[in-house]
Amino acid sequence: MQGLTAPVAAFPATAALLRRRTAGAGTQQVQHALPGRARSWRRQRSHQGFIVEAIQGEAPEAVAHKPVVGKTHQHKGEPRHIDEMIDTVRAALRSVAGGDISVSPYDTAWIALVRKLDGGEGPQFPSCIEWIAKNQLPDGSWGDGAFFLVQDRLINTLACIIALKTWNVHSDKCNKGLSFIHENIRRLPEDDENWMLAGFEIIFPTLLEMAKDIGLDIPCDEPTLQDIYAKRDLKLAKIPKELLHSVPTALLLSLEGMPDLDLDWDRLFKLQSPDGSFLSSAAPTAYALMQTGNKKCLEYLTDSVNTFNGGAPFTYPMELYERLWVVDRLERLGLSSYFRSEIDSYLDYAYRHWSDDGIGFTWLCTVVDIDDTAMGFRLLRQHGYPVSTKALKYFEMKDGEFVVYLGQTNQSVSAMYNLYRAADQAAFPGDDAVIQRAKAYSSAFLQKRRASGDLNDKWIISSGLPGEVTYGLDFPWKANLPRVETRMYLEQYGGSDNVWIGKVLHRMHLFNNNLFLKLAKADFSNFQRQCRHQLQGLKRWCEKNNLEMYGVTPQSAVTAYFLAAANIFEPHRAEERLGWARTAVMAQAISSCFLSSNIYVTESMLEGLISELTSDGHNLARRGGKYPTTENGLLNALRELIDLFAPGKDASDNLHEAWKTWLTELTSNGGHESCEGNTALLLVRTVEICSGRHCLANQNMKLSEYSQLEKLTYSICSKLGSRILSQVNQNGTTTENTENLEQQVDQEMQELAQCVFQSCDAISRVTKQTFLHVTRSYCYVAHSSPETIDSHISKVIFEDVV
Repeated sequence: MQGLTAPVAAFPATAALLRRRTAGAGTQQVQHALPGRARSWRRQRSHQGFIVEAIQGEAPEAVAHKPVVGKTHQHKGEPRHIDEMIDTVRAALRSVAGGDISVSPYDTAWIALVRKLDGGEGPQFPSCIEWIAKNQLPDGSWGDGAFFLVQDRLINTLACIIALKTWNVHSDKCNKGLSFIHENIRRLPEDDENWMLAGFEIIFPTLLEMAKDIGLDIPCDEPTLQDIYAKRDLKLAKIPKELLHSVPTALLLSLEGMPDLDLDWDRLFKLQSPDGSFLSSAAPTAYALMQTGNKKCLEYLTDSVNTFNGGAPFTYPMELYERLWVVDRLERLGLSSYFRSEIDSYLDYAYRHWSDDGIGFTWLCTVVDIDDTAMGFRLLRQHGYPVSTKALKYFEMKDGEFVVYLGQTNQSVSAMYNLYRAADQAAFPGDDAVIQRAKAYSSAFLQKRRASGDLNDKWIISSGLPGEVTYGLDFPWKANLPRVETRMYLEQYGGSDNVWIGKVLHRMHLFNNNLFLKLAKADFSNFQRQCRHQLQGLKRWCEKNNLEMYGVTPQSAVTAYFLAAANIFEPHRAEERLGWARTAVMAQAISSCFLSSNIYVTESMLEGLISELTSDGHNLARRGGKYPTTENGLLNALRELIDLFAPGKDASDNLHEAWKTWLTELTSNGGHESCEGNTALLLVRTVEICSGRHCLANQNMKLSEYSQLEKLTYSICSKLGSRILSQVNQNGTTTENTENLEQQVDQEMQELAQCVFQSCDAISRVTKQTFLHVTRSYCYVAHSSPETIDSHISKVIFEDVV
């Protein structure tokens, strides 16, 4: 071809491509850069006031581009700014110890029943009587005052009036509680069966008999009680006494409800937890103390009562459970970047107590459960800790079912959701097949419950849980973008409204509170304002350079920015996401020009572009000027991009080289193959250069681990690009081919996850995450319909968070 400069002539495929381009017909434009649109456990409670107090009001208004928000509607003592809220949360996180859980009237009443151990008259713990007297609700009941569950109110109220009647104190409160029971006991069938309290069918009949024995007028012949008595008899008949006395099981949690089982305390004390409790629960421990006078039981109960100012929660400590759930909530709310050191400390603690036999809610617990185990497995793996799938085997039954704990009577939606998330998000190549079986079982279970509209759970009462499960099933981890998940979770996270179910309803103040929600909404609102401002600049840049002439529509520019912002959202990383977005837009424009027929594109324009990028020097800079925009707006836009995001010679040379590599690959395949793999690597390199990590990137490129990250990113995005391209061109693809491609992508995504999550000190965590972010953006677009993407763009960027 005459007129080609020497650098261009060095690429024979380029010349051939130019000839084919000018001879081609049609106006179809292929959008390559934007993935195309197809589918000592004792805690100090000083921080509790920070979190537990009502924190309502609107999310603060922010000044554009600044991470600190201004004033808003203010309640007394409420933090007004994002930095104040962050400091308040950080103080709470750093003062954590055994678990910030609400007091249980039921368990407090059992402790109040303990007689003086020295043989004197009166209660061993008079402060428990005082707590009961001070915490009666206006309607005469005890229990969770903000959520009415008949079982919870009845079991707490009955236990409390038994304690008051036993010591003949506060008769007025006792009578008022008794009236409440008479008025509400017939309402027991109103409760959702999924929300039945743990051990209720064993414990409540025992309380009725205790009340009758001390002369309380209890309607024991109420017809609604007959079903509960029947369930109790059936369950007690099935309890294997040998098992109860030989190995720790969840049955220990209800020892106080089994007075007729002829318990062998000598054997049971061999199952006592190191802290002196039975399953870290106050009521069975108090019952054991009453029966035996055991000193370790006394020590545990004394500690609990002192820690909780006269009361006691139904279980304590629960520090493992609390730490893991705090990390999960902070990450899903998009707040983890503010609390890196606290999260690292929490996960270090969890890893110190990790066991391949599973974990429970506290390291002292003698009974493990799949809920804590699955949450711990996922979070630890995703933060680089070496944990194996062996722990999941303990919960797999011979019939293929996965249980929360051995001997459970019904399945848990939230526990199976956590198991699904663990198997979906933290599976590595070479894992035992148990993780795939866990994913298959939990997915099928959740799909069935969703189809039947039955997503209420046995462990939590949350209006957002159905939305959580639906989103998790619809968007597997590989196609789940962080900021999309956060935007959805802001609507699903209930804050302090969420109620947890155990033997009684209880609240977990540290990770279910309104301050978390308020901070997350304020942070997201700041992010949205920053995004909208950047988008306006991106649109002006596209218009100034007439990029719409080269196939860049306003919508495709917005989509490019959304994919960047949905992954890189931290306030201090604005340059990185804008660099990603502009690079995606430019790559789309250039690839559209080379791989389609466009009346605005001349051969000389393409020659100039190729010459600029493939030359050893900067031709445009040597000319000392710019091409007129009407002649070569693409080249001007590209030069502006490089100058803006790569200040300094080293960064500029690196970004120039990245574009040169990309264009070489684009032109060499002649448009017959997807160039998405190369575009993905260009996006990664651009983000790293924009961040200032390009010097490290140059060193990293020599590492085999870095090469593996590049190889996997290229392979996955190329496969997805080929699939998208065939759909855009309406080429026929068989179901078998699609399934094979999906399997290959899934396998390689596991390999990529392993490379990103596992420790490699030579490559920063942020750099590894860049590869993952770019790759997941391709998975997301391949997974989502155009309507879904438009909906997410609206929610993430344009719809205000309320």
